[in-house]
Parts: sequence; structure tokens; C-alpha cells
Amino acid sequence: MRDLSLHLMDIIQNAITAKASKISILICADRESDLLEIAVKDNGIGMESDFLKDVANPFATTRDTRRIGLGIPLFEASANRASGELKVTSKKFVGTEVKANFKLSHIDRLPLGDLGQTMEGIILAWPDIEYDLTLDNKNVRFNFNSTDIKKRLGEVPITQFEVIKWIGEYVNDGVKTIFGGILYEILS
Repeated sequence: MRDLSLHLMDIIQNAITAKASKISILICADRESDLLEIAVKDNGIGMESDFLKDVANPFATTRDTRRIGLGIPLFEASANRASGELKVTSKKFVGTEVKANFKLSHIDRLPLGDLGQTMEGIILAWPDIEYDLTLDNKNVRFNFNSTDIKKRLGEVPITQFEVIKWIGEYVNDGVKTIFGGILYEILS
């Protein structure tokens, strides 16, 4: 994958496949500890403990359509390349949390990518799910919650073109506000 937002999309798709109705995403960049943390938590069906032990194996998948699952192994490889790690915790019928951390200044850390476009895509594809996105730099936080937006929209669908474009711009403005000067690649 060429950026972290694509990894996020893949992990979010896994949560949706696991029948999640709420997906929380946290991206935290801490300049002092030189750490970037990404966490995706869902309330889906969770995983059996036997499968959880083998979740980073590309040949372990619950899919019937193909016999390999590369999302988590690729995310783990990206974290490892940037002196980080990936942890997956899950409880059957409760949900799953995928946490990855990266050395913020590491030359091999992937760029964040277009997080606004990622949010646009998942909301368009799965508008009935609640998405909660938090961006944090240990001094200031930004939060986007799709349910709050729906309430403000009233009868206007969240999938309306103008709304989706606004969401993408709003999220990317949040990225610039929270991470500008920390994650330099988002300034281009």
C-alpha cells in the first residue's frame, strides 16, 4: 500500500464485513515521543481466539471468495518497517481493535495519504454505519462523527454529493490543523 489511509480503508472494510455498526478511528501523532499511533475499533462479531492467534498470517482468512487475506499482514509490515508494531485484540460478539504504531520520523513510515477521500469513500459505500474519527497531536483534538452530521443534516442524505465533498474537505482541514508541522507530507 502506498499510504496509511489505504491501510485504514482495508481495516474498516474488515470491520464492516464483521457486521460492525460503529467504527472508531484514532490517529495520534506525538512529536515528543516520536510516535504515530493508528487504532481502529469496531463493535462487530469479533474473532475466535484460535483465528486471532493467526490473524497476521496471509493464508488465514474468513473469506470464501479467496484463500488469502493480506490487509493485516501488510499493515503489520508497514508498521514494522517504520520501527513500529501492530496488535490485534478481539472478543467474540464484542468487537475487534487493530492498533498500529510507527516511529513518526522514520524514513520508511508511509505518508498519511488523503484521509478525507478515504472517509468520503467509506461513507458513500456504507452510509448506515457510525464512523467516529479522532485526530490528536497530544495538544489539540479534532473529531468527526457521522451520526452527529446526520442529525444536523435532517432530511438531507449524508451521501448527497455536496455533503460528501464537504466531509472530505472538513476531514482534510482537520488533518492540516492537527498534524500540520508533524506529518509534513499532508501539506503538499
